[in-house]
Amino acid sequence: MAANIHDQSFSIVFGLLGNILSFFVYLAPLPTFYKIFKKKSTEGFQSIPYSVALFSAMLLLYYAFLKQHDAVMLITINSIGSGIESIYLIFYLIYATKTARIYTTKLVIFFNIVALGLIILVTLVFFKGHLRVSIVGWICAIFSVCVFAAPLSIIRLVIKTKSVEYMPFPLSFFLTLCAITWFLYGFSLKDFYIATPNILGFSFGITQMILYLVYRGETKALVLPDSNNKVQLEQFPNANNVQQSTVNQNQEGAMNYGVAGMISNSQVVPSELNV
Repeated sequence: MAANIHDQSFSIVFGLLGNILSFFVYLAPLPTFYKIFKKKSTEGFQSIPYSVALFSAMLLLYYAFLKQHDAVMLITINSIGSGIESIYLIFYLIYATKTARIYTTKLVIFFNIVALGLIILVTLVFFKGHLRVSIVGWICAIFSVCVFAAPLSIIRLVIKTKSVEYMPFPLSFFLTLCAITWFLYGFSLKDFYIATPNILGFSFGITQMILYLVYRGETKALVLPDSNNKVQLEQFPNANNVQQSTVNQNQEGAMNYGVAGMISNSQVVPSELNV
């Protein structure tokens, strides 16, 4: 009994801390959208991180409602996250080109109507009780692992260019801190669908910080895409007029996808965590 109360207290503390950290991470894309607002154009920016982040937040919301017990922290942050990501997408659609608007609409329909709808329909119709919770939990965990693999492209870019220009240290630090917090939250509740993916999250985060320490003194490099290179560059000058890569958008996306186990957490340079 005492042990359960002790674990419950820890989960509340870690859950509150995770909510606070995740909330600020969800606000990370604000500089990006300010630039979009100033330019009245989304040129160079992608909507994928926000579409996936909205899907992961809504998927975790479904898991939390099915779980019922010890789910308040998951419900609060993912409700907030769903609202914020929806606002980002609406804002994006306002300033997007016709082609980008159609593509983004297709993404939202695919992720949040088709994919999420099928998951809800199949699990409600064919599964019951604890088995339903377990299956949705596994889907969340698998999706989280896939999303947490996003920083691999950033790590590869840093090693290739020997520059940390595309990997801001504060972003990596808060990604890692958020993943550790949600891992501890999941572990204290023995909710391994939340805890397990975040092991990968903070592992990648620590790796990024180590790379930052290794390459921080190196000359900044600029990578331009060639015919065989899928990496895209944003026209996003910093104080030194060095272009920033959209890979950073994927890193922020990973932050959003990472929240509460997704956080995903993502899911832009100082632009975009799901638990």
